[in-house]
Amino acid sequence: MKKILISLSIIFLVFSASATNNAEQKESKSEVKQHLQNHFKLYGFIRNFFVFDSRDSKAGTGDLFYYLPLDNNWNTSDVNNPAREDLNASPNFRFLALTSRVGMDVSGYYYKNVHFGAKVEADFYAGLGKASTVNGLSGNTNISGTAQMRLRQAYATVTWKDLPMNGEQKAEVGLKIGQGWHPMAADMPHVFSLEAGAPFGPFSRTPQVTMDASLGKNWVLSASAIWQMQYQSSGPSGSSAAYMKYGCTPEMYFGLTYKKGGFLGRVGADVLSIKPRNVGPITDPTDASKTINVHVKDRKTSLLYYAYAQYNKGKFSVKAKTTYGESGEHMNLMGGYAVVDKTDPKDWKYASLRSSSSWMSLSYGKKWQGVFFAGYVKTFGLADAASKPLASSDVYFCSNGSSNINQMYRINPQGLYNFGKFTVGLEYQWTAVQYGTGALNEYAKVTTDLHWVGNHRVNMMVKFTF
Repeated sequence: MKKILISLSIIFLVFSASATNNAEQKESKSEVKQHLQNHFKLYGFIRNFFVFDSRDSKAGTGDLFYYLPLDNNWNTSDVNNPAREDLNASPNFRFLALTSRVGMDVSGYYYKNVHFGAKVEADFYAGLGKASTVNGLSGNTNISGTAQMRLRQAYATVTWKDLPMNGEQKAEVGLKIGQGWHPMAADMPHVFSLEAGAPFGPFSRTPQVTMDASLGKNWVLSASAIWQMQYQSSGPSGSSAAYMKYGCTPEMYFGLTYKKGGFLGRVGADVLSIKPRNVGPITDPTDASKTINVHVKDRKTSLLYYAYAQYNKGKFSVKAKTTYGESGEHMNLMGGYAVVDKTDPKDWKYASLRSSSSWMSLSYGKKWQGVFFAGYVKTFGLADAASKPLASSDVYFCSNGSSNINQMYRINPQGLYNFGKFTVGLEYQWTAVQYGTGALNEYAKVTTDLHWVGNHRVNMMVKFTF
């Protein structure tokens, strides 16, 4: 009997320990699950674009990110030749899923009134390489390869909340450190097309340190120090972040936001200072028949301004943005700069090209949604006339544009059907560019033989969001 009681006691203790362990494990798993739900939010979408263009165009990301139609490319200058045709008038079609996206938001960590968060986001554009040149094909062939994951955004946030102000209002100061949308590009139109209104508005994600100070309920003061990565300045070596690297000066942004009810307004200014050349040739002081490379003093500084406004009421929303100033090619704007004086081989002088870019978009509806977008760009050339005629090689323009552009516009109606997490969209996009031909004038503009070239784009999107 005694042995039986001892055996039962042992069994009871084993089962009790096992039940306790199982309960602890379940509780531990529950705590981990709750922690993940409270602090981590996975998001993303599978997105396919089906695109038709009526002619060859400047476009990126597998030709899905649209800029503008290419200028005429006549096969003969003889206008009376019956075989004369524009080789860029080549209809083309493609459909791709490489802009599908995945991301994670991290939030809910804090110490007293200091809150911490983060974001990491990626898509699958990287890895596409340029196809081999094939006789009989025109236009862009940079559409082949295997898509690989690339970084879009990756930043941490530190926010000080409930800081005292005069009266009952509280202030809040936040820091964003890492790669995110450029402050001038963050406000986008309603369109679903991949370029999101570019080049009629700034488009750039870039490394930055950004401060947003919310001063009460209505005002936000912003300042950023910005670096370049994917979207870069133009220069003698093409598009490159090296011009900023050797300039040793980050791009600076300052902005002010007012918000009340359904209205939000924002103004800002951006300052960029770069070194287009780090070294350059001079005559060898010991042998006049030779040249040697030395460090140079070149520097080019530009200013860019913008204003943005939006208003929302019920199912209706309207947004508008305008940008005016110098350069801006590193944000996919139709700008750049030119070398205007090479007298001193150690210190070339530069002047920025000025332009204005504007867009407006309207949206109405939720399940069935209608969108209308209109954009306009005007180039003004140099602020001051150059002292000598400029060659095309002296002008460093946006790599996704052309220095012989005078003006351009886009009209873009869209319709969307939103069924829960599933969306189907259809758009028609007309983009027209006024090109010029001939030599540049003293303002680095082409003013002769101005002519319009346009492209019809039909784009369908199928998207599932999770």
